[in-house]
Amino acid sequence: MFHKEGAQSILFGTVFTAIVLLLSDKFIDVNWIKMTVQISAFLFLIIILQFFRNPKRNIIKNENQIIAPVDGKVVVIEEVYEGEYFKEKRIQVSIFMSPINVHVTRYGLSGIVKFSKYHPGKFLVAWHPKASEENERTTIVIENKTFGEILYRQIAGALARRIVNYAEEGMQVIQGEDAGFIKFGSRVDLFLPVGTPIDVVLNQKAIGGKTVIATRAK
Repeated sequence: MFHKEGAQSILFGTVFTAIVLLLSDKFIDVNWIKMTVQISAFLFLIIILQFFRNPKRNIIKNENQIIAPVDGKVVVIEEVYEGEYFKEKRIQVSIFMSPINVHVTRYGLSGIVKFSKYHPGKFLVAWHPKASEENERTTIVIENKTFGEILYRQIAGALARRIVNYAEEGMQVIQGEDAGFIKFGSRVDLFLPVGTPIDVVLNQKAIGGKTVIATRAK
């Protein structure tokens, strides 16, 4: 299963691979060169397909939990000052996605979208300390009855050149559903209320829609 944002790229990759196979078969007489070109074309298509994969996941919704919005590695857990929306201290949990991760963004919790804004910017490597403030990014705030207002930020990396965000102010969103897509290496930051119990640790592998980031006691 592939994400709809990959339709054009997959079509291009398929056509490109087919053309390379046909031309190499017709014009290249040296077998080892022909095989190298054809295998390279197939690998190119495989890379595109794996990047835009969108695995179906059985997500168990829980209003007392925030689940990981993306696949990747937890690279930041710290108390910081969030200056764009809250203008106060929050717990930041950041997940870094490499090019080989699934790049679908999912809603980490259900609620009402209170804020959604796109920021053009730089393309620093996603783990750079200033990436959250200077890179191309989107900021989304969801109001949830259990956790209050939770902010998450999609951040472009050095390779990423397009962030897709489906959240619009006033929307009712459902935990685990498709929230957007980030093309190539990137990062997602979550900003939670200070004192929120965090269920992940640094360098832990997170699975979007599955891994529990934080839990509120019932």
